[in-house]
Amino acid sequence: MELVYPPVVALAKTMFRALDNKITVEGAEHIPTTGGAVLASNHSSYLDFIYCGFGAQPAKRLVRFMAKKQVFDHKISGPLMRGMRHIPVDRKAGTAAFKHAIDSLRNGEIVGVFPEATISESFTIKALKSGAARMAQEASVPLIPMAVWGPHRLWTKGRKKELTKRHVPVIIKIGEAIPVPADATPEAITATLKERLTVLLDAVQQAYPDQPAGPDDRWWLPAHLGGTAPLPPSSANTV
Repeated sequence: MELVYPPVVALAKTMFRALDNKITVEGAEHIPTTGGAVLASNHSSYLDFIYCGFGAQPAKRLVRFMAKKQVFDHKISGPLMRGMRHIPVDRKAGTAAFKHAIDSLRNGEIVGVFPEATISESFTIKALKSGAARMAQEASVPLIPMAVWGPHRLWTKGRKKELTKRHVPVIIKIGEAIPVPADATPEAITATLKERLTVLLDAVQQAYPDQPAGPDDRWWLPAHLGGTAPLPPSSANTV
């Protein structure tokens, strides 16, 4: 029985309305209404998990996110994370988290993963870890790519929080499931995942209705779209 998650979802929706977040969800039909799945998203904001979870709401699904153990150790966030049955990740003992995720997937849960592992300060897709592919393959569940764009304007790495900023649009775009055949390597599946995430992220960035208010507000756009976000590491190394 879910005692914690539904009230948290209701509170989040209330906050979205209060802040007049203009949230658009595209591709919700790709979220299965039953059974396990790995939901793999880009990562540009500390708030991404909230909006990724919102993207699964049309399918009436709750997402169990994998998050670093320190969040579970916090006196405020810890009880909430455990109550919502999210999955703690101790990077010194990652096997336990992987097993926990596989068990959840086999029990019909959707597990949320940010395969970039850390926030992308360039607002492009970084190199991906192979964990999402390996989990989907081992549990024989769909691997579903998702791109989220907008929450980084509220709170991202290296910037001051603006959690009460109003009228910030957010676009959530969910793609078709990626095949995870047993004879494919996790690296090959991860390469496909990166391609799909890049296409989805480009689509939501191109469709985003807001533009920077001026030169000092161009920080939230990636460099290739005329913003002042840092170049991706591979690009920066060639300059």
